[in-house]
Amino acid sequence: MAYNDDEQTAPTSTEPARPTVGITGQLVKQVRLNKYHNDVASLAPHDQEVLLELRGSSSSTDRAGLDLVAVIDVSGSMDGDGIDKAKTALQFVIRKLSDLDRLCIVTFSTDATRLCPLRFVTAAAQAELKALVDGLRAYGITNMKGGLVTGMSVVDGRRLTAGRAVSVMLMSDGYQNHGGDARDVQLKNVPVYTFGFGASHDSNLLEAIARKSLGGTFNYVADSANLTGPFSQLLGGLLTIIAQDLELTVTRFQGEATIKRVVWVDAGTYPQTTAGDGSSVTVSFGTLYSAEARRVIVYLALADKTASPPYDANVCLAQYRFTFQAQQVTSNPDLITIKRRRSAPDAARKPRPVESELARRQHADMIRAARDMAEANNMEDARNKLEEARKALEENLDQANPTVAMLLEELRQLRGFMERQDLYNREGRPYVASSLASHDRQRVATRGQADGVRLYTTPHMDTYLKQAEQFEKNPDEAPPPATKHVPEPDQVVDQEPPPEADVPEVPRDVAAGDRRTPSAALRVATAVLSLAAFVLMASVRTSGWDSDRYALYEQYYRLMRMITCLLRLNTCMHDYIVDGS
Repeated sequence: MAYNDDEQTAPTSTEPARPTVGITGQLVKQVRLNKYHNDVASLAPHDQEVLLELRGSSSSTDRAGLDLVAVIDVSGSMDGDGIDKAKTALQFVIRKLSDLDRLCIVTFSTDATRLCPLRFVTAAAQAELKALVDGLRAYGITNMKGGLVTGMSVVDGRRLTAGRAVSVMLMSDGYQNHGGDARDVQLKNVPVYTFGFGASHDSNLLEAIARKSLGGTFNYVADSANLTGPFSQLLGGLLTIIAQDLELTVTRFQGEATIKRVVWVDAGTYPQTTAGDGSSVTVSFGTLYSAEARRVIVYLALADKTASPPYDANVCLAQYRFTFQAQQVTSNPDLITIKRRRSAPDAARKPRPVESELARRQHADMIRAARDMAEANNMEDARNKLEEARKALEENLDQANPTVAMLLEELRQLRGFMERQDLYNREGRPYVASSLASHDRQRVATRGQADGVRLYTTPHMDTYLKQAEQFEKNPDEAPPPATKHVPEPDQVVDQEPPPEADVPEVPRDVAAGDRRTPSAALRVATAVLSLAAFVLMASVRTSGWDSDRYALYEQYYRLMRMITCLLRLNTCMHDYIVDGS
């Protein structure tokens, strides 16, 4: 059934108007291309890796209005605690959406039901949507295909689409047992974010649906966890979309670089289109959140130029494009140039960002290999593969990097789930599926209740998570709805700021001097914690996979979190000293 009754008229906003960005040159700045590679290379033939990073601006900017279709399992297995958690999470979603956004709720059990059309989340609509959610009841069997078909029919039937972002979130706690296979549903270019709740859901099915969509991820929510936190992390991205239909085209120059491997542009599981002559590849990423990044590795084999004098070689060209507020934005072509010289003593050493990204991809590939071994009931080999991955991280990457600490924590938790086959089947399988979805998409994904593994998060997601935790404690205290623009990260607040007080003006040089004292104290505290982290890691490297090592890793991770917070505070204090802002 096709739906074409979505609300088309946005309500009059009470939020102060912001200047509309109407100049393409300004819009380009919402996405930045960073390039990392060796600046100098030998004239002899050799391989090179180029890292291209598309990063969304974290500066204050307008965002796309969101059309969100929530497809929720209300079959009999959700009765009790499950349906209550789903209701609380949906109430949080309703409160976070603003009157720029539209919401449609679809439920499925034996049959699928569209509870409402896509409608703007005004104050009046909020009350009606809350009543719909409060009336949810669990019954029947699980027709997941019916729910997804209904959700996609809502998406396909939209009349108001210009400049709007659309997403589907699909949550289930069980296996489909009626209505056919949900994998057969055509998703087109719509991102579908799947949530597997509890120990009895079909992670293989939900992972396959998310992977089939453009940019979607599979999220595993453990029995003991709430749904509000995982839903908040998704909203923290969807409500900060600053680019849609994002594409990156990489073109190599004939005669300068040849293809090193069949897949010479590695972009994880994002779809690629290769030109007929093989000279260029276009990667489609879909949406990009504020402060989010997409990294691509380009593998090149530089041609033999030993008969030539030294020169600057243009090895490839990168260009990106996206849409925003119904405008098509295309960047200027960006050349990647490498200086070819007779001697290049440092050419064998890769730039740190390239080295780190290659190590992260190797880390994900080793997790993938361990999963294959666990699925074949070969748990000992799976554990050995994870041990190999741990050693590779410790040997090749900076242990003081908080991201490395999270990767090590991810391996530690995976290792625990692979102690026994039954434990892997119940909890390890969905954990590893969400882990790989996160790495392949370079996007946040919930891993059970994995404290300490918050890879690919943005500052807005951190804020939304705090709001979700507070909402779980007191649902009567509604979080502030999303604004119609993406605020600066340090402007994201949990509550209304207190009124400003009249403060006597202090001379700038005196004020700056007073402010230097806490800045120096922050630097001393950071140095002390860094030394403690170094000592801990030295202890970790001398032990094996045992409980003592687990405890050391947990202490190390806590220290790294504290160091990261102190570094952020010190940066803010520096700005405060310089200009008082």
